[in-house]
Amino acid sequence: MAWLLLIVLIAVVFGFVGVLVKGLLWLLVIGAVLFVAALLVAGVRMGRGRHSTPR
Repeated sequence: MAWLLLIVLIAVVFGFVGVLVKGLLWLLVIGAVLFVAALLVAGVRMGRGRHSTPR
C-alpha cells in the first residue's frame, strides 16, 4: 500500500510542475493519469477485500 501512496505523491508533483512551468502541460496529463490509475488500483484492492468468504 505504501507504493500506492508514492504513486499518488508523484502524480501530485507532476501535476504541480505541469501547471507551474509553462510548456509542460504533458506533465499535468501524466500526473492526472497516474492519479486515476492509483485510485483504480486502490478501489480494486479495497473491493476485493470486502468479498471474502466467511469461515
